Amino acid sequence: MAEEGQKLGNRLHSWGNEATMNLNSMVLTNIQSSPYFKVTLFNLKTYHEVVDEIYYKVRHLEPWEKGSRKTQGQTGMCGGVRGVGAGGIVSSAYCLLYKLYTLKLTRKQLQGLINHADSPYIRGLGFMYIRYCQPPKDLWDWFEPYLDDEEEIDVKAGGGCNITIGEVIRQFIMKLEWYGTLFPRIPVPIQKMIDQSMKERQWSNSQDQGQGQEYMDDGANANAFNESDQSRSRSSRHSSRERDPPRNDRNSFRKKTPPFDIAKAIDDEKSRQRNDQRSRSKSRDHKRRSRSRERRSRSRDRHQRSHDRNRHSRHRDKHPRHKQRSRSRDRKRSRSLDKPMSHHRSGSRERNRHR
Repeated sequence: MAEEGQKLGNRLHSWGNEATMNLNSMVLTNIQSSPYFKVTLFNLKTYHEVVDEIYYKVRHLEPWEKGSRKTQGQTGMCGGVRGVGAGGIVSSAYCLLYKLYTLKLTRKQLQGLINHADSPYIRGLGFMYIRYCQPPKDLWDWFEPYLDDEEEIDVKAGGGCNITIGEVIRQFIMKLEWYGTLFPRIPVPIQKMIDQSMKERQWSNSQDQGQGQEYMDDGANANAFNESDQSRSRSSRHSSRERDPPRNDRNSFRKKTPPFDIAKAIDDEKSRQRNDQRSRSKSRDHKRRSRSRERRSRSRDRHQRSHDRNRHSRHRDKHPRHKQRSRSRDRKRSRSLDKPMSHHRSGSRERNRHR
């Protein structure tokens, strides 16, 4: 933001894209291809001629004329990538705004626009020129003196949206959207400074309004004080018989709650947490012991089974009946293995004999 007391020159430096004036590409393409801009505005060469054209031709501040843009199936600014056909008839306000940009206005000319007394639309285009072309750090210095301006302007195509110049300026610096197009984005640090300045300004205005309201209410309060005393004295005589029981008597029947002791509450909570932790540790120990018992019992059972198996095998080997059975079983097995071989040899001898 510009420092106070700094001497500003008459020349204005544009900010952003100098070729497009920071306009949306679809809006700029429609402006440059518009017959109104190419023919009518081409013949206007001076600043005063353009101001007179604004006075006679501009009736709203939207980028498109009413009913000329088909937005079905489109959301936001998606029409900007579909070419000129997705746009519509660009408004005379935006054509004249771009014409002002081609004239390269000076600081004195721009101040003449925003302070013009003939038409609010001349002022509106001046503020819009500032929003599109001036550096974001200078916006607050340009707009702050006009935030409470009460002059009304209808900004909507077709009418029906009368707002003050101050409200229009607030929308310029607080929002990016403007009737189907976008303003240049303000850097975040500068936007935070603007928001803070707006809050401080609203607070100071509310304080001033509160003091003025107090001064206005002092006289009315003084007159009402005497009347209230008289009415209070008259009503006290009639209401003495119907008076409610004293406040102390009514409150005596109520059960008084003891004061809240935060230290006691903290101790109770700590003891409850300790008890919970103790119970959880006990349950964990119990589970651990039960698992160890199960493991010991399983190992004991395995050991007992293996011991019984070994014992049984040793007993069987020592008994003579089992030894005899094992010997006879071995003989039978050896005979069964020898029989096929002898049969095979006898068969081969008989075949040789027949030959």
